[in-house]
Amino acid sequence: MTTVNTFADLDLIEPLQQAIKKSGYTVPTPIQMQAIPILLQGKDLLGCAQTGTGKTAAFALPILHRLAMNPKRLEPKQPRVLVLTPTRELAIQIDESFKTYGANLKMKTAVIFGGVGQVPQVRALAQGVEVLVATPGRLMDLIQQRHLNISKIEVFVLDEADRMLDMGFIHTIRKILTLLPKQRHNLFFSATMPADIEKLAGAMLINPSRVEVTPVSSTAELIQQSVMYVEQSKKRDLLRHVLKDKALSRVIVFTRTKHGANKVVEILEKNGTSSAAIHGNKSQTARQKALESFKAGRVRVLVATDIAARGIDIDGISHVINFEVPNISESYVHRIGRTARAGAEGIAISFCDAEERSFIRDIEKLIGQKIPVVMDHPFHSEAIANGPIISSGKAKAQLEGRRDSRRSGPQRRFGKSKSSSGSRPQRSSGGSR
Repeated sequence: MTTVNTFADLDLIEPLQQAIKKSGYTVPTPIQMQAIPILLQGKDLLGCAQTGTGKTAAFALPILHRLAMNPKRLEPKQPRVLVLTPTRELAIQIDESFKTYGANLKMKTAVIFGGVGQVPQVRALAQGVEVLVATPGRLMDLIQQRHLNISKIEVFVLDEADRMLDMGFIHTIRKILTLLPKQRHNLFFSATMPADIEKLAGAMLINPSRVEVTPVSSTAELIQQSVMYVEQSKKRDLLRHVLKDKALSRVIVFTRTKHGANKVVEILEKNGTSSAAIHGNKSQTARQKALESFKAGRVRVLVATDIAARGIDIDGISHVINFEVPNISESYVHRIGRTARAGAEGIAISFCDAEERSFIRDIEKLIGQKIPVVMDHPFHSEAIANGPIISSGKAKAQLEGRRDSRRSGPQRRFGKSKSSSGSRPQRSSGGSR
């Protein structure tokens, strides 16, 4: 096999090489080096890679190469390529990548997702597209309405499979698989490979090549991690204190819940810090506006939940702050991976209260290293830092109990709260509906 050092070493057609150069890329990432030659041969691929490793280009470039080398007349409602992804934000970014890399090719792409009117999406499908990027819910809606037919798909990409599982899409995916033609090229990507995901991959792929890059237990070497022990009631004060440092120029703050994200934004705005929340209860328009403002630097702090932030690929994020430590260790790796993109350095800070100490211990086991403790701040708690560690199971139960007690309080019962945040019963975001 030819050694791959630059994109020029890859057997991609000249229009794609030109687009790559225009984008400013010369050296492929590890997953691109490994996956592109395999996909150019038409082999099924099982890729274990998290967001930020360059996997979108790893599948978009060979797919565009294939389409250009085998042109066909467009058929209404019948795309040639289907990329299935869990969230609206990721779907939009993948569609933009196909447009960027295919700028010198006459390829039509479309992206469909829920939360917005379907008329423009239906119109695009009716005109015919080569590449369709979709979230599961809207895809099934349009299939059931007979606006879309996937029986002639030549290439099927299932992206972020583990997140699909987390969001409850596994049954929808199985149904989609039954609607696809048996003869097709399959690409399967997941950051983690739990048993259910391995089983799904086994049912979908035929003698696949496996590429594993940046496993979930690893964290970017350029990320400086730390933990600050603080009482739960003092986290807001600590956040205000930390943000006094102007070095925190573009920050993502993670919370566990949508309601928590809204409350943090409310706190920051009162403190004069420009911020915006992104989560499943926000409309698509609001989510895109928040992302664009954050990218453009008009908003300093983006407050996000795990599901909403998965797949956000924005360069120049200086810091990630875990306002609440995730109770799923793998989520920690995904969160802090939002910084230190494209070879830049980054900083990740976790605010840890007594109930979260066991989560830090679980994270340290996963990543195979101790997270340094920062005591040089006004809200450091020795009692938490050196106190007993509650078991993970009990800590999770206490967190759920605390969350349930907030939901059942009289001010929120039946969604009749006068408060502007969290006043309605929260519906499941579903990511795509």
